[in-house]
Order: sequence, then structure tokens, then C-alpha cells
Amino acid sequence: MERSAAFTAVSGWGHVALGFTAMGAAALAARQASAFGWLRIWLAEGLLAVAIGLLACTWKANRRGLPLFSGPARKVALGLAPPLVAGAFLTFLLFRAGLVWALPALWLLLYGAGIITGGAFSVPIVPVLGVCFMLLGGLAVLSPTAWGNWFLGIGFGGLHIVFGLLIARRHGG
Repeated sequence: MERSAAFTAVSGWGHVALGFTAMGAAALAARQASAFGWLRIWLAEGLLAVAIGLLACTWKANRRGLPLFSGPARKVALGLAPPLVAGAFLTFLLFRAGLVWALPALWLLLYGAGIITGGAFSVPIVPVLGVCFMLLGGLAVLSPTAWGNWFLGIGFGGLHIVFGLLIARRHGG
């Protein structure tokens, strides 16, 4: 039974909170004078997002009496982690190479890939979120590089808010 069950402790309200902090990060990052300042804002946002996501899932799992470290939860984590780890290493490589402009598309594409693969073991709307992130990342690749920060705000902000509200409504918080 544990193998076939979906991870249902995905917190819609946690996604909404992530979205609002990401919108704030996009606004703050847009005001930075240097690429390093911009990167610091987004890296801090990434750490904050991980903390919010873990706390929100823990809260929802505890509230509903669900096991947080069940088989489906491990599968979600194992699907999500590799693209995020790859993104972390590639972030520092691209920053050192002076290719900061490539980071928004890279982050959106890899996060989307992780959400799709990890979301395969979650509620059905989660992989759709991943597809939207990948589509937005593809647009970021094809758009002027100056728009990258706004793509991050739309993706990590707007998509998380919209899908968070859908998850909260359809899957109980």
C-alpha cells in the first residue's frame, strides 16, 4: 500500500508563502547594483524557500496524521533532489564563468524538472506545476537576458501562488 500511495502532505499554503517571498526577492534583487548582490538575494530566497517548504509539509502532515517520511515522501525527495543539487553546482560554475545571465533559465528548468520527477509521487497537480516551470524556463532561454529576474519572480512567485491556492483548495491546505 505504501508504494502505491501518493505523497499528500504537499502544502498549498506553503506554496503560497513561497510565492510571496519569491516576489519580494525578485523586487529586491532587481535593485542590486552587482551580479553578486543579485545572486545573494536569490540564494537567500532559496534557503528560505527550503525552510518554508519543509516546515509547511511537516505542519500539514502532523495536522492530518500523515507520515512525513513515508515511501512516497522519500520518492518525492529523491526525484526533486538531483536537479536541485545539479542546479546548485552549476550556479557556482556559471557565476565564476561570468554567465550570471544564464542562471534564471537554468534554475527554472531544473526546478521544473525536479518538480515533475518528484511530483510523479504526489498529488496530480504537482507535475503540472513542474511543466509550467519548464515552459517558463524555456521562455527565459529565448527572451532577452535582462528579463531573467522577472521570469524568476513570475515562476517562483506567481506559479507557486497560483498552484498553492489550487493545492490548498483541492487537497486540504
